[in-house]
Amino acid sequence: MPPSRTDPGRWMRQEIAEQPDAVARVCDLEGTAIAALGRRLRRTPPDLVVLAARGTSDNAALYGRYLIETVWGVPVSLAAPSVLTVYRARLRLRRALVIGLSQSGASPDIVEFLDAGRACGARTIAVTNQEDSPLARAAHDTVLLHAGPERSVAATKTYTAQLTALSLLTAEAAANRRLLRAHGDLPRLLAGALGADDRVRTVAGRWRRIVECVVTSRGYNYATAREAALKLKETCYVAAEPISAVDLVHGPIAVIARGFPVLIAAPPGRVLAGLASLAGRLRDRHAQTVICSSDRTVLRLAALPVEVPATPDERLSPHVYAIPMQLLAYHLARARGLDPDHPRGLRKITRAR
Repeated sequence: MPPSRTDPGRWMRQEIAEQPDAVARVCDLEGTAIAALGRRLRRTPPDLVVLAARGTSDNAALYGRYLIETVWGVPVSLAAPSVLTVYRARLRLRRALVIGLSQSGASPDIVEFLDAGRACGARTIAVTNQEDSPLARAAHDTVLLHAGPERSVAATKTYTAQLTALSLLTAEAAANRRLLRAHGDLPRLLAGALGADDRVRTVAGRWRRIVECVVTSRGYNYATAREAALKLKETCYVAAEPISAVDLVHGPIAVIARGFPVLIAAPPGRVLAGLASLAGRLRDRHAQTVICSSDRTVLRLAALPVEVPATPDERLSPHVYAIPMQLLAYHLARARGLDPDHPRGLRKITRAR
């Protein structure tokens, strides 16, 4: 059943809940095409991958950077589209792969960047939810998200679909069978993450008067921190600052005093020890920490713990940890009397170059 038309935030709430099915559709409906694309990339691997995106898609691109470099071993650049669209530079991209990410496929600067990259000799891929979009027409190849219509301005299911498209493509290009098999667990894990809803609603009630916060993680989930901060800004009007956990201790931690709100994504994996150490330091400063994790030791360091299902492969944890972050943005907006479907001054498609 669709949500009630009188319920503010109804579409964001529904679209968060659709994510297990949305991720399953990427795997089921696009898996064969992605496998074929991965085989072509293995035959002629690029020297460089350039990821071009804006907003939420740019946070997915950041995840892609970590994943491509650690799994495939190809260096990655996150594009500054203005280099081509404003300054009209001509880059040497003959042995590069340019991937443009846009949910709508209609972001003019990303379309223009793909056009310019192709003219500079790059192979191009569009990752989009719209098959007939300008971005899809500009690219050599297209990976579709199959997320269905996304009515809320705040992107949710298209974000996790983008993460899935990137992780599948990287696994295929690197012929990493273990990572490919791990995708089979994703719909179940995302459904489990939705079970944090009641706990997150309680946390949102405790945070309903905050005006600022820090959001932090490290590695693959630095993208999660960036995306969570964006959601808190656009739906709740909170001045949320995303900072890498390592960068946080190199100066910015000075702003964190008693009661200062800090949101941490801390999945098990190679960065957990460092995040646990940071959580301990923040507890000593009496910060009001919300920690999302499946690790009980780290959760005990939180002022407000949020338990997340254990994710066997750290490389796919951003897909799962996005959900409690989205739920927090939704419930915090509602606790503040806001409609997260219609943030002030924002539209679904941003036309600025």
